[in-house]
Amino acid sequence: MKFLDSFPNEIIEFEHILITMPDGARLAARLWLPDGAEKKPVPALLEYIPYRKRDLTRRRDDITHRYLAGHGYACIRVDLRGSGDSDGILVDQYRQQEIDDGVAVIRWLTEQPWCNGRVGMMGISWGGFNSLQIAAMHPPGLKAIITVCSTDDLYLDNMHYMGGCLLTDNLSESTTMFSVNTCPPDPQLVGERWREMWLERLSGSGLWLDIWLRHQRRSEYWQHGSVCEDYAAIRCPVMAVGGWTDGYTNAIFRLLEHLEVPRMGLIGPWGHKYPHLGIPGPAIGFLQESLRWWDYWLKDRETGIMREPMLRAWMQHSVPPTTSYQQRPGRWISEQQWPPTDIRWKSYPLTPFRLAAEAAQRRRDDATQTLQSPLSVGLFAGKWCSYTAAPDLPHDQREEDGGALVYDSAPLEQPLEILGSPQVELELSSNRPLAMIAVRLSDVAPDDKATRITYALLNLTHYNGHAIPEPLVPGRRYRVRINMRYIAQQFPAGHRLRLSLSTSYWPLAWPPPKPVRLTIYTRQSALKLPVRPPRPEDNVIQFKKPEGARPSPIEQIELAHHNWLVHRDLANDISTLEVIKDEGICRIKAIDMEIGDRTWDYYTYQGDNFTSVRGETRTERTFQRGSWSVRTTTRTVLTSDTTHFHIHAELDAYEGDTRIYSANWQRTIPRDGV
Repeated sequence: MKFLDSFPNEIIEFEHILITMPDGARLAARLWLPDGAEKKPVPALLEYIPYRKRDLTRRRDDITHRYLAGHGYACIRVDLRGSGDSDGILVDQYRQQEIDDGVAVIRWLTEQPWCNGRVGMMGISWGGFNSLQIAAMHPPGLKAIITVCSTDDLYLDNMHYMGGCLLTDNLSESTTMFSVNTCPPDPQLVGERWREMWLERLSGSGLWLDIWLRHQRRSEYWQHGSVCEDYAAIRCPVMAVGGWTDGYTNAIFRLLEHLEVPRMGLIGPWGHKYPHLGIPGPAIGFLQESLRWWDYWLKDRETGIMREPMLRAWMQHSVPPTTSYQQRPGRWISEQQWPPTDIRWKSYPLTPFRLAAEAAQRRRDDATQTLQSPLSVGLFAGKWCSYTAAPDLPHDQREEDGGALVYDSAPLEQPLEILGSPQVELELSSNRPLAMIAVRLSDVAPDDKATRITYALLNLTHYNGHAIPEPLVPGRRYRVRINMRYIAQQFPAGHRLRLSLSTSYWPLAWPPPKPVRLTIYTRQSALKLPVRPPRPEDNVIQFKKPEGARPSPIEQIELAHHNWLVHRDLANDISTLEVIKDEGICRIKAIDMEIGDRTWDYYTYQGDNFTSVRGETRTERTFQRGSWSVRTTTRTVLTSDTTHFHIHAELDAYEGDTRIYSANWQRTIPRDGV
């Protein structure tokens, strides 16, 4: 990235301001203003998240908001109620209080002398979620949004559940918030009340894993905050952005299809990152692209952005399998509308161990194949959502395929390109009432290395929908359609397609209570691919190189360390996936503070004992300035038996060497068809 020091406008920065809510609570914010805005008001851009504007997101905020302010916008980064230096307690995600506060912030912005009454909202992940949710409240001042790595459906595409299966990201995300919620406000900003505010958060934020595990099916809990419940409620233009290795990309296609306002989609090869910071690359000049969007909708400038196609996406080319990529080869493609009119569906009927040519459909016998996967299938699956902070992408799928039912095509005679959501239609039966299935599509090179392209999970008790699970009748045949994650991918000539099926996918997803044996009836089963022909206009799409404002200096005192380790204890038949995310210790010179952030995850199972699966997460956070030093640690353990989930959690907080707070939780929650 190219860092810039000068811009069309000089910038005035305010490290800490307070915004009073209708009930008297005050939200803390950083503000960047173009010089002269009080005399000549400008549009405002809001980012509204819980990840501490003072320190944890400081570098990213500097890069983004200084840049946008330098181009004529009042940029504000607000800490949610109960986070950072704001008042109150944060007790869950996306509750009505958060949304109402966001509406109040937008109203406050329109009343400031430096704002001309027009507001845009932007954010990644949490900030992308609440940008959509607040847009659905249609506050008068909000004129457009950019939502990055977010979802329109909190149950269907989120870190909690996938296809009705419990994701272990549910555990890791709850641990992230368990840790974030323990952080104190900065005494330098809030004064002597910092300790009182800290203790209030420690005792009041609660254990979010307990909340999320009590909602295992699609219910009113998940419908709240899911803008898919009423797309028409969003009345301002929307740019939806994501990456193919992120967990939230499916939502972009639904937003493009169902929103009734001007909208655009942008998808690159990136993980859970803003595109100007995107890994795997190529990163793009996303801040320049954002300016084209904001200038058009907030300054009435003709920037050409709305003459661009509705969807711009990175068509990924074939790569060998590995757990991280710096760059993904490919090219930009575009679609004028979604869904497009010229996608052709190609069917590959299933025959024993083969993906047959479409013409073979009528000649197939009703062959049956059985499948009962070991718990080892999934150890090399990577993370549901790649944060690119560790080697968290799927490895060579040959290790996974040993415990799966595998169907290969013949070598492709011509290159094949797909864009959309591949579908798997299966006729199957189960020997147990509770079962799941994982489906994977891989690109198999001539040397037999297999790169996972896309995948999906389905809790088979949700075959009739996610709202009312129905136990399976053992032996009864069921027809299911499984929509895999959207993808744009090229398969070269000479490569093979591979469909892999498994009855577990640990530790990406929590397995069923007992081992399951499925029978697949191949005559009515097929893989269907959305084939997109290459077009001459594909080569027209271009983006500028990434640039941003130079961030404040941050000194790395202790180096970061990230890794994924698989441990196999053959004597006791115990396997463990260990995930290390250690950000080390850094010193933020502008605020004279040292911060540390460390997380360790352990996912374990023994043999084929499905009740032995265990997830454990630990965190440690430190903040220090001079003699002021605080440390918090958390530990969460999730286990299960055939009927219940069991949570044990611990929280300890220290001021200096003195432990000033300690809490423990023990929870038992019934399994609800999971």
